[in-house]
Amino acid sequence: MTNNFDIFRWKMAGLSNRSVNRILDFLAESPQKLPLRRLAEIGQPKSTVNFIEGYKSQDVKDLRKQFSRFPSFSILDEAYPERLRQIYDPPTLLFYLGNLKLLEQEKIAFVGSREASSSAMKSTQNLISGLNGRFVIVSGLARGIDTASHLSAIKSKSGTIAVIGTGLDQYYPEDNRKLQDHISRHELLLSEYPAGSKALKYHFPERNRIIAGLSKAVVVIEAKRRSGSLITAERAMEEGRDVFAVPGDINEARSEGCHHLIQEGAKLVYQPKDIIEEYES
Repeated sequence: MTNNFDIFRWKMAGLSNRSVNRILDFLAESPQKLPLRRLAEIGQPKSTVNFIEGYKSQDVKDLRKQFSRFPSFSILDEAYPERLRQIYDPPTLLFYLGNLKLLEQEKIAFVGSREASSSAMKSTQNLISGLNGRFVIVSGLARGIDTASHLSAIKSKSGTIAVIGTGLDQYYPEDNRKLQDHISRHELLLSEYPAGSKALKYHFPERNRIIAGLSKAVVVIEAKRRSGSLITAERAMEEGRDVFAVPGDINEARSEGCHHLIQEGAKLVYQPKDIIEEYES
């Protein structure tokens, strides 16, 4: 029977998340104990030898110590959100700190520019406070809109989930250390990456798919045409989630992404009721 530590070992031996999903899908259809070579062939056929060598060379005691630094849940567990399970390449294992019950509530993601204008920050605060705690607010703990979203959710007692691109023991950006610590104690902090993982560039697009996957909808406030926020919104659209965009100054590059999303079918929002009315029965 596969457990969360098995998944952790496979990934630490070099299997990608997608490869682990392939193995888990195979085992769901044909439950059995597979030899190491067969696992490698199913998961990552082009790197079978590398995976086997990496797996056999692992110090299991040290790995278990690293794995146990933080609680975790996997795609095999009841705690795993069904909405997240539906996305392309869902994360197979997530580490967390805080209140896991927030995953059971309806969630909306707020994303946007790291160099947000004062107007965008105020719009974020007004929208979230005006939602009156109807939704848990999901974001990525970056500077700018992400930070404003988490702080506004905390102030309005909405509940907030921060999905980060590092291990839970790392702080990125460093100036959000206090906010991250607060979220880890009173809200919910999530990461796909094990303890000690640094902020690598490719982690953030991967992180963005989780933000979009957890959420019923994504609200974008100030985003350039080429930005992580737009990637998150586009992933949400691909997964059939609602996307809302706040319009901005037509002369500002950091508003181009939102205007593009509106042209592509995102709903223009400028007040809380524009979001609320979409979900009133």
